[in-house]
Amino acid sequence: MAEAKEELVQLEGVVSKVMPATMYKVKLANGHEILAHISGKMRKHFIRITNGDRVTVEMSPYDLTKGRITYRHRN
Repeated sequence: MAEAKEELVQLEGVVSKVMPATMYKVKLANGHEILAHISGKMRKHFIRITNGDRVTVEMSPYDLTKGRITYRHRN
């Protein structure tokens, strides 16, 4: 299981749209737009994410259209 964590791709992006069920459209630095959800720790600690927030996203190399938001940067 440790191998799977090493394969994740981490990128930075900006939240472009807030959607229902804690889903977000994130515009990545390379110009792509992906669908992302919040990681469990961010949900647990009630970290709010709004349009324009800079975030770090983890993506699987197998599906580059979806990801998980792991960090919200301070603006």
